[in-house]
Amino acid sequence: MSDDQESRGHGSVADYPIHTEKIFADRKIFFLDLKENDRGRFVKITEDVRGRRDTIMLPVEVLEEFIQGLVMISEANQRG
Repeated sequence: MSDDQESRGHGSVADYPIHTEKIFADRKIFFLDLKENDRGRFVKITEDVRGRRDTIMLPVEVLEEFIQGLVMISEANQRG
């Protein structure tokens, strides 16, 4: 653990996001967190709907494939 993380009081690397994005959609909030633990980096995707949270973990090794799948879905949606 880095000195910077220790000074923030975080117990482990996995507790501290490397990068976070928030997406607001109607009554939902999506949190996209890039994190790291002893097994490697991953993206934690959390959907918050009025306090109820659902989360998936995505290993960074499949991140580009996941993004390409979303792009393909977006393109299909635009075609109608």
